[in-house]
Amino acid sequence: MARQTKQPNPWWVAVINGMASYIDSCTIITSGVALVIYQNEFGLSNVEFGALSAALTFCIAFGSIFGGRLGDLFGRKPVFSVTMVMLVLGALLMIVSSNFAVLLLGEILMGLGVGADLPVSLATISEVAPDEKRGKMLLFSDILWVVGIVAAQGIGSIVGDWGVAGGQIMFAQLAIVSGIVLILRQTIPESPIWLRENELRKQGIVKKSDTGKIGDLLKAPYLVPFIALAIFYIGTNVPANSLGQFSTWIGNNVVELPVSTVALIGMVVYPIRAILDFVFMHFVDTPKRMPLFYMGAVLYLAGFLMFPLFGASVYTYVLTQLLYCIGAAFAFEGILKVWMQECFPTLLRTTANGTIVFVSRFSCAVCGFFTASFIAAFGYQVAFLVLSAMCFIGFAAAIWCFHGKRYNTFEREAE
Repeated sequence: MARQTKQPNPWWVAVINGMASYIDSCTIITSGVALVIYQNEFGLSNVEFGALSAALTFCIAFGSIFGGRLGDLFGRKPVFSVTMVMLVLGALLMIVSSNFAVLLLGEILMGLGVGADLPVSLATISEVAPDEKRGKMLLFSDILWVVGIVAAQGIGSIVGDWGVAGGQIMFAQLAIVSGIVLILRQTIPESPIWLRENELRKQGIVKKSDTGKIGDLLKAPYLVPFIALAIFYIGTNVPANSLGQFSTWIGNNVVELPVSTVALIGMVVYPIRAILDFVFMHFVDTPKRMPLFYMGAVLYLAGFLMFPLFGASVYTYVLTQLLYCIGAAFAFEGILKVWMQECFPTLLRTTANGTIVFVSRFSCAVCGFFTASFIAAFGYQVAFLVLSAMCFIGFAAAIWCFHGKRYNTFEREAE
């Protein structure tokens, strides 16, 4: 058997690897703000601007599926170390270049790094966490995801009018944080569970359903949770992504709110989600997780129904944002991260995680191309009604799979 290395405190692992979520959201927001600055300052065409934005989104999707598979085959630590190097290099390219080709390379590196990092980082947290705290430690990464949004928005609100220097400062923050995370991750050894299971795989001592082959995802007992989680994440993430992309446009052009007011609303409601994430941390490892999930699902769906039911106004705009944030704390990516770790065995965990993230992020990227045209053709109320229907389908899939049942592959592997 492989020699076991002394493990650091599980909360240290949870914080350092949870920074994957901070970097994920911070990269997306930073790129969205800085590219607008770069387009104006460097004279990028609309086609070039669109290509840069699309490159980040699609590379996050493809990075997740490749990073997830590599994490199961070669271990978590090599992948989560390489991803940080890619992020640092990508951010540095975004700082030093004004050339479209080099900027595109920077977006590709950052996207692949972000995408590949998330599955292995979450798996590492889950595999060192004690059973009674696993959900709590995974949910902490969702708080860091919100912190990443607020940090990027906060920096952007300060340096957004500084021209190229403002964009460079935003990417510099990202490069510095990624570099620090890279250094700190060297204190985290390879996942002990992965080392054990990989050694058993080499010796041929594995259960037939735990061989680590991609095809196992389409067989019992993993097919049902795999399909349910994919539908759940597509159904909830496409509306969330659309809200993020177009809420400012609706707030400014339909509700006639100043952009600064729209930004202020976002700065107020997102910390509420982080606070409620802390609340959910106390219940996610208990039987109370599902009642709270049901409540969150209702509020999440209600948020997207505000515009279709009551039209656009200051009140419905604020309620949309507020209900979405409250619901998301209990029924979105936080609980998804917990379910993705619990439902799949060690040799298939990051493969499953990466595939689920891929199908969701890819769906968001594809839908993003058509959302603006759809709103122009049918109006924002119909668009949000469609998004509400997607939420309903996503939540129905999760309830179908997890109502009255809790998966825990960690317990089975410990037998």
